[in-house]
Amino acid sequence: MKRLTKKQMRIFAVGQLGWSTLSGIISAWFVTFYLPTQVDIQSGAIQYIVPSLVIGGFLTVLGLITALSRIFDAVTDPWIASLSDRSKNPRGRRIPFMQYAAIPLSAVTVLLFCAPVNEISSWNIVWISVFIVLFYLFMTMYCTPYNALISEFGKTQDDRMYISTAISLTFFAGTMLAYTPFVFAGMLRGSVGFAWSYRICFIVLAIISCICMLIPTFCLKEKEFVDTKPSNVNMLKSLGATFKNKNFRTFVGSDIMYWVGLTLFQTGLPFFVKVSMKLDESFTMYFLGGMTVLSACFYPFVSKLVKKFGKKKLVITGFLGLAIAYVIAGLIGIIGTTVIPGVVYGVLICLIAAFPMALLGIIPQSIVADVAEADGIETGENREGMFFAARTFAMKFGQSLAMLVFTSLAIIGTTQNASSNDITASVTGMILVGFVAVAFCVLGAVFLGFYNEKKIMATIDKKDKK
Repeated sequence: MKRLTKKQMRIFAVGQLGWSTLSGIISAWFVTFYLPTQVDIQSGAIQYIVPSLVIGGFLTVLGLITALSRIFDAVTDPWIASLSDRSKNPRGRRIPFMQYAAIPLSAVTVLLFCAPVNEISSWNIVWISVFIVLFYLFMTMYCTPYNALISEFGKTQDDRMYISTAISLTFFAGTMLAYTPFVFAGMLRGSVGFAWSYRICFIVLAIISCICMLIPTFCLKEKEFVDTKPSNVNMLKSLGATFKNKNFRTFVGSDIMYWVGLTLFQTGLPFFVKVSMKLDESFTMYFLGGMTVLSACFYPFVSKLVKKFGKKKLVITGFLGLAIAYVIAGLIGIIGTTVIPGVVYGVLICLIAAFPMALLGIIPQSIVADVAEADGIETGENREGMFFAARTFAMKFGQSLAMLVFTSLAIIGTTQNASSNDITASVTGMILVGFVAVAFCVLGAVFLGFYNEKKIMATIDKKDKK
């Protein structure tokens, strides 16, 4: 079978640019749009749902909606993975799923922000609940087969690291695109209003994302590069066999901690900027863009570092480095902006987080591919889809948990009545968010300490020598 050229690997990475932009929109804007700050409300933002702690006195409606959507995800992730692993489509096991998912995923992302009633209403809760579930369904239909191709397209360690590096770069580029409404929405607000200034940005981004997601499905013919036989194992047996792998369970536990920490940062960044640093929201884009560019500068060195130190040590280093950045984010509210300007905090966070983000953006995908290949060698079953479905679920579960944590912590310490409809993020809440993110990063490093990298690589090396 053919090996992908470097150009084809970059074409493959364009798909990640598409779905990461849509994922970034949800991470950055779902809470911001439906939990507006007092400043946003004065600028014309509408409260579509009750933002207060109305569920048991500690949980927001938005947090509950997000949490329940992940229960649905718990079923769809292994279901889609099993369908993909067992597919006998003549065009391949993965590409057709990606093609079918791209357009509806893009459309649903926009519709999620188009609540039908311009005031607090139960109909808005129903609307948001339905479309967040559809978003995660179509995200799974695209991401799970897409990620499975990392292992199948990456026939050597060098190929996997190159693909992982390329998709990491497009992931951060997509995330940065998702933050562009912080700049452009303000330009549109005077003529179209608060809500539509963002919706127009989301529509443009969704169209770009859809095109990006479809590009690899039309430019790469899966059957020319992959000759893997469909799995004959049903969903439950395949899922059970996947989680019997001790090293994979260890990695998933660590990976959930990573996604919680990363999403707390992505979701909280606009609030850190506006509430803690007391800067205009446009600085969110500047900080994220600067960190992304600086992080990309480290990408060429990651593969060399992996060869010298191994993947496990570098990921642990990334966790601890990210924890330091979050410590600074938490300290902003304690130290204040009188002595140290808010811009200084933002620049310092970007400088410290850039290298850890490079490590954590590239290496984990490669680790999953390693575990999937080693498991396939030992069991004779090609279940790459199920392994990456579990990784996708870890990503989405971590994002969901982060949103649940953020929406519950961010409003602690507000001066408003906690039972009112006028609850916004507070400095105290952002301090708590920062240090809770630190805890998750440290836990991620601890979990990964139990991953047996030597055993996995020995299994792969034994096959390569045959």
